[in-house]
Amino acid sequence: MKLINPLLILRILSTILFLETVTFLFCLPVAIIYEESPDPFIWSAAISFLLAAILRFITGDTGFDKFSNRDGYLAVTLSWLIFTILGTLPYILSGTITGFIDAFFESSSGFTTTGATIFIDVEILPYSILFWRSLTHWLGGIGIILLVIIILPSMKITGYQLFSLESSLKEKIHPKTKSIGYRILFIYLGLTLAEVILLYMGEMTLFESVCHSFGTVATGGFSTKNTSIVRYSEYSQYIVMIFMFLAGVSQVVYYYIFKRNFNKVRKNEELWFYIAIALIAGSLATMILHINSDRPLEESFRIGFFQVISILTCTGFASYDYLLWPSTAIMLIFLLMFAGGSTGSTSGGIKMARHLIVIKNIKNAFIKLNHPNALSGIIFNGKLISEKINISVMSYIVLYLFTFVAGTLLVVLTGPDVVTSASAVVSSMGNIGPGLGSIGPMNNYAHIPYLTKLILSLLMIMGRVEIMTVFVLFTRTFWKV
Repeated sequence: MKLINPLLILRILSTILFLETVTFLFCLPVAIIYEESPDPFIWSAAISFLLAAILRFITGDTGFDKFSNRDGYLAVTLSWLIFTILGTLPYILSGTITGFIDAFFESSSGFTTTGATIFIDVEILPYSILFWRSLTHWLGGIGIILLVIIILPSMKITGYQLFSLESSLKEKIHPKTKSIGYRILFIYLGLTLAEVILLYMGEMTLFESVCHSFGTVATGGFSTKNTSIVRYSEYSQYIVMIFMFLAGVSQVVYYYIFKRNFNKVRKNEELWFYIAIALIAGSLATMILHINSDRPLEESFRIGFFQVISILTCTGFASYDYLLWPSTAIMLIFLLMFAGGSTGSTSGGIKMARHLIVIKNIKNAFIKLNHPNALSGIIFNGKLISEKINISVMSYIVLYLFTFVAGTLLVVLTGPDVVTSASAVVSSMGNIGPGLGSIGPMNNYAHIPYLTKLILSLLMIMGRVEIMTVFVLFTRTFWKV
């Protein structure tokens, strides 16, 4: 048995590069409309196309009948790396970013839907670059779906492997992977279009509406303003808040709603747990802000719930500088950075389902203490969770926390203070964006050392593919026959 199929990996990467070529061309109309030079995107597309053509020539017409999990792990990891590296071209060729590390950080932040930026003043950037930043969010949020729709069918690869690599908790919702992709793509497009229309009905221009919708539905967080959503009206803040929450809901839930299978929606424990956490945390933030200031209740509610949902879903938009909040509210924000939205959503973090399974394991442990002979399993969404999945979930959380601690120590050694380092690491792993200390919601990452930016960029990519996919590549068993 072969370890991996190199030609298959190269074919996937060539398709990824062809896809990225098209995405560069999407920015040309924006450059033309706003009378900006289209050259950065033309040259980016040309370079991407040339590399894609070379890889396609190398692979030839070889058939690909077998697609192993090893191929999947390597293909997904390399796809995100290649997409991110090529995504630096518009920044570098336009001169908006001069160094590769900064460009790689911005590109990583975009495609992984993190939303951290090295730009001190985004409002002076060309419209085409602003659009590219937001587009990288939108593409990153839908990335795995595009892999499923475009890559698997073109190679006659069947199965669910590539689509499910981003999560150890997956639910097969249709026997054909391609059908899953198209239905979720339709849902994703529908949410984006709905938000664009609603934001445009407010004070935002069409350009701002599109950019912020891309950032919201993908739970990204790049804004066209230096102060994020702060300067926009209450109406726009509520619209963004609602769609951030909707973006944190699993695409599986929308699929069942689309199929009118409301019984499945009702039994989805993760959905109700996600709603409960959002309501409890939002209410706590509202009370803390209202009690400790002279703000009206509505303002405390809007600011509190907006920031809680933004961090919970790993979006990173800000309607207020939460570093000015009371310390108890800041601690709440930090804890929520470990939460994450629903499994199968565009949000990052540990995810609600895993937290819920941990709680169920703790509950079972107490039952065993009182009733040692009791038979107790983990029931999730009405089904018994296998021991394999349960171990996978618990292992993931341990590995996530270990990576957080190790990453924090590593970043501290590069210069930033402990608070900034810890929040930067958890923010990068969870694809959130802003953090605490010197990287708060009204600040940026421009002052962070280059080595730190490189470490954080890699953590963003690891977080986007849910850590395990990357770590498995460095195990001895992966390279054994």
